[in-house]
Amino acid sequence: MQLEVEREDDGRWIAEAPTLPGVMAYGQSREEAVAKVEALVLRVLADRLDNGERAPEVDRLFAA
Repeated sequence: MQLEVEREDDGRWIAEAPTLPGVMAYGQSREEAVAKVEALVLRVLADRLDNGERAPEVDRLFAA
């Protein structure tokens, strides 16, 4: 899954997963923002699967 990472004017970093609308996280460093958004992506995908929703992103994450 592709992530986008940018530095805000106030110095914070923001990372987002464009294929999952609304999935974004801030961090004091680039690494912190990426780690937070990766954890959030996994939570969102798990929630979709728990609710019986299709999560095509999972197919790409676990491709054999």
